Amino acid sequence: MNCRPNCGACCIAPSISSALPGLPQGKPAGQTCPQLTHDLRCALFESRLRPACCSGLKPSPEMCGDTREYALAWLTRLERATCPNTGTEH
Repeated sequence: MNCRPNCGACCIAPSISSALPGLPQGKPAGQTCPQLTHDLRCALFESRLRPACCSGLKPSPEMCGDTREYALAWLTRLERATCPNTGTEH
């Protein structure tokens, strides 16, 4: 499956604990990654600077659904369910 144009859900909903350009401490869940372009594409997609957690996240029908809103909601639920601090909403 290819990424949906004008989505960017995976660059917004999940937290990123790895350093990346513009965010040396990573990013919290729900914050837009500074590497997300105006057309909602990852500027680091083909770069060696792209964190492994990002390159390991592959689009799938289960995760992406049919809409950007679905993908944001799905990834937000996953983030909350796997939060190491509480396992609940941040």
